[in-house]
Amino acid sequence: MEKYNILVINPGSTSTKIAVFENIKSVLLKTLRHSSDDLAQFNDIPSQYEFRKEAILNELIAADIDIDNIDAVVGRGGLLRPIPSGVYEVNDSMKDDLKNRSGKQQHASNLGGLIADDIACSLSKARAFIADPVVVDELQDVARITGLPDLPRQSIFHALNQKAVARNYAKSVEKPYEDLNLIVAHLGGGISIGAHHKGNVVDVNNALDGFGPFSPERAGTLPSGGLVDMCFSGAFSHDEMRKKVTGKGGLMAHLGTNQAHEAEEMALNGDEHAETVLHAMAYQVAKNIGGCMVVLKGHVDAVILTGGMAQNDTVVKYIRQYVDWIGNIKIYPGEDEMSALAMNALEVLRGERECKVY
Repeated sequence: MEKYNILVINPGSTSTKIAVFENIKSVLLKTLRHSSDDLAQFNDIPSQYEFRKEAILNELIAADIDIDNIDAVVGRGGLLRPIPSGVYEVNDSMKDDLKNRSGKQQHASNLGGLIADDIACSLSKARAFIADPVVVDELQDVARITGLPDLPRQSIFHALNQKAVARNYAKSVEKPYEDLNLIVAHLGGGISIGAHHKGNVVDVNNALDGFGPFSPERAGTLPSGGLVDMCFSGAFSHDEMRKKVTGKGGLMAHLGTNQAHEAEEMALNGDEHAETVLHAMAYQVAKNIGGCMVVLKGHVDAVILTGGMAQNDTVVKYIRQYVDWIGNIKIYPGEDEMSALAMNALEVLRGERECKVY
């Protein structure tokens, strides 16, 4: 079998994860930490571009990686236009949107495709890709409509991990992902719960804005009237309200931590409030799983729990209390985004998947 070398780039707010794979074998996995002092010199995320690229190249040199042998560079996709799931080769239209489209909703993941393309262009044979960015949109039309026409529902969720674990499950039962109905709950700093109907995520909550269950950092769906009153109370600025909803909501607001394992320790040490809050978060997750059951009209092959909190015994226990009746609950703990990105690129290089055009 032909060997392909793949460089994976996954920028986060204060770190850049990189990996090098030989086919599916990881030969380098590194998290480059960026201190507050490092990032303070930049006015915004786009201006961090050269700094992060140089950090990546220096790490590859230090690890004695011959980048001339790289066949593909795949970056974490950012806040692009809504697109169907898939692997996309970086082109000028994508680069323009990665630089300019996100506006105030800047995210470090936007740098992934840009840096991937820059590095690939400097090499003799490498191609640059992104795969399953957070803006993957396969919603059925009825799922988009809300009570206000000017506020339709948007599909922004953990598409990369949801699609990866769904395909992994499909392989484990030797069936095409496109033949299955699955409910996938990604339980991380944000929580997204998707109804996968024969290969398409036809309904999912907007995890970026905190719609759906509250999570370690997000407030979740809130009472609309009270939220409007709080916004116009004069007590909080626009930025402060945004942070209340996304960043300082959920476990952070209730317990002063955005770490579910710390909340679990509090509960296990007798903190009844912490236990109730964890239970409430799991309860809301279970209700959203139940909602996806309705979307799929009761025909569900499996319910998959994934993400960092799928390793939290207390959270999983509470969720299972409500959804075990559905049957076939599968746990895929953690989120291996690096191998998921590499596998997507590898399947294109092998001709097993079609590369889409943005």
